[in-house]
Amino acid sequence: MKLTPSGPLPGHSALNLINGYGSGYVLVNNARHEANLIVLPERVLAWSAQSFDALAVADFERLAELDLEIVLLGTGARLRFPRPELTRPLVAARIGLEVMDLQAACRTYNFLMAESRKVAAALLFA
Repeated sequence: MKLTPSGPLPGHSALNLINGYGSGYVLVNNARHEANLIVLPERVLAWSAQSFDALAVADFERLAELDLEIVLLGTGARLRFPRPELTRPLVAARIGLEVMDLQAACRTYNFLMAESRKVAAALLFA
């Protein structure tokens, strides 16, 4: 599904925009990504989290180190909530967490990024 025009948002030309998504991929600035990743306004990072079921405290510790206001956790094709003990690093860093399916996380990321929020979309494909 295409989310946005292929060009950047006015006034946000250097920021990452999620242009679309489909089964097993997302498009960030029209570049196709097929592995779990973290999308930030200024950069895209590979994410070592293997799958939702394999999430570990270390995966959230990495997110807590990124100077964020909020993390949007995209849990794949369906909404699933991580165990609370896994997300403690975000709580300790006073970073908000919103859990949603991958498609909702992509859409929400674009809105928050356009509002100049310190947001990350942590996207899991499986």
